[in-house]
Amino acid sequence: MEFFATCNGIPVHISDNKKGDTVLVMLHGYLETLYVWEDFTAKLPEGIRLISIDLPGHGLTGTDKKENSLAFSADVLKAVMDKCGVVKAFVMGHSMGGYIAIEAVKRYPELFKGLVLMHSTPFADSEEKKADRDREISLIMQAKLPAIARMGIPLMFAKANQRRFDEKIVELVELTETHDPEGIVASIEGLKSRPDNLQFLKECETPVLMVFGEDDYHISMEKARLLESELPKAKCLFLANSGHNGFLEEPESVKDALLAFMGL
Repeated sequence: MEFFATCNGIPVHISDNKKGDTVLVMLHGYLETLYVWEDFTAKLPEGIRLISIDLPGHGLTGTDKKENSLAFSADVLKAVMDKCGVVKAFVMGHSMGGYIAIEAVKRYPELFKGLVLMHSTPFADSEEKKADRDREISLIMQAKLPAIARMGIPLMFAKANQRRFDEKIVELVELTETHDPEGIVASIEGLKSRPDNLQFLKECETPVLMVFGEDDYHISMEKARLLESELPKAKCLFLANSGHNGFLEEPESVKDALLAFMGL
């Protein structure tokens, strides 16, 4: 069931199957929408309550016109859970969604049974990355968001998988037409200003599962292995045949690891 609710002052596009006692809340990545999860969730067993949203600035959800900070987005998620009557859930965030998921666990630890970081890290942007984001903002303001999507989305898949996922890439690019460019700019500003949350994860008592692809354009294996060593209590899954979209590229492996993590 899809519907809209006002959460933290903005309209939010929400999908909730309203089935099951175990709740999994899913947060998509940059330039994605809640529909990115559909192929993966179709493989999950019945009896899991699945909730996903278009994050602030993306898809059919509103935006903070100045900056969709991690704190703002985490508060949106809290309001969504309240609207849906959820008192405890697992939260899974893909890439940017993982940054928001970490922030939500930090702000509202009592709400979460576990944290799944799907191709995501707790690190803040480097100065070089912030400069790259400023250049991207400039291009978006020149009405070049469609071009950014056409160039960037194929890089989310391992090189060996790009031809196999031609249709999915076209679909993901087409869905970016739902984005309000001002909302995407506000989200980029939020990415630039996010804190480094590594120390928080080191001290966090919430169980963590991290998923990495060995051919990930955005997260090197060096960085992934560093995180594995820095967070020895976390469970890690390394996908040999995936890039930045393991839940699409190797869904069975991700499904098995996720269900084991959730105790299902």
